[in-house]
Amino acid sequence: MRQDEIKALFDQQAASYDSQWAKTAPIRHCLHLLLESQFAALPRDAQILCVGVGTGAELAHLASKNPGWRFTAVEPSGPMLNLCRERAQAEGFASRCVFHEGYLESLPTAAPHDAATCFLVSQFILDTGERSQFFAGIANRLKPGGLLASSDLAADVDSPEYEVLLRAWMNMMAAAELTPENLQRMRTAYANDVGVLPPATVASILAAGGFELPVLFFQAGLIHAWLSRRA
Repeated sequence: MRQDEIKALFDQQAASYDSQWAKTAPIRHCLHLLLESQFAALPRDAQILCVGVGTGAELAHLASKNPGWRFTAVEPSGPMLNLCRERAQAEGFASRCVFHEGYLESLPTAAPHDAATCFLVSQFILDTGERSQFFAGIANRLKPGGLLASSDLAADVDSPEYEVLLRAWMNMMAAAELTPENLQRMRTAYANDVGVLPPATVASILAAGGFELPVLFFQAGLIHAWLSRRA
C-alpha cells in the first residue's frame, strides 16, 4: 500500500475512528499506563515528538499527566490531525502543542526532542531498509540518548503460533463490531499491505535506524511495543 493510499484510508476513517475502536480501549489504556512509566524519568519541561499521532490518544494521556511537557504532533492525514487538535483544545493542552500536517521529513527543523512516540505506524512500510530509514528520521529529531516508544503489529507469520494469535485477534475485532467485510479486508491487509514481521526482526530494524537496546515492554495479541534509546 502506497503512502497516498494509506493517507486516503485514514482520511476516510477519521470521523468514525475512535468509536470504531472503542471496545479495544483496554489495550490502549494498558499501553499508555506502561508508556507513562517508561517516560517517568524525563524532565518536567520535556519536548515530546508524536509521529503518526492520529486522533491524539497517547498525546492526550501524556499531556494530562505532565503539565510541563510540550508536544510536536505529526500526522499526514488532515482529518485525523483536526480531531487531534480538537481534542487538545477541548482538554486544555493545545497551547503546548505544535501540529504538523505531513510526514516527518517535511517537519521544519527545531530543537531536538527528549522523547518520541510512534504507535502502529512503521508497519505500513513494507521495505525493511525504508523502515529503518524512517526510524533514523525519528532518531535525528531526538537528543542523544533520547527515548523512543514504538509499537507495531508483529508476529512470525510462517509459524503455527501466528494462526492462533490471528484467530484470537480477529475474534476480538469481531467483538469490536467490525463488519465481516472489514474483518476479511484486515486479514488480507495483514498478508499483503502491512509489514507484520517477527518481533526480533522489528527490533533489528530499530537498531539499524540508530536506536540502542530495543526492549519489548508490552504485548497484547499482535501489538508489540518497544522502548529504545537513540544511540
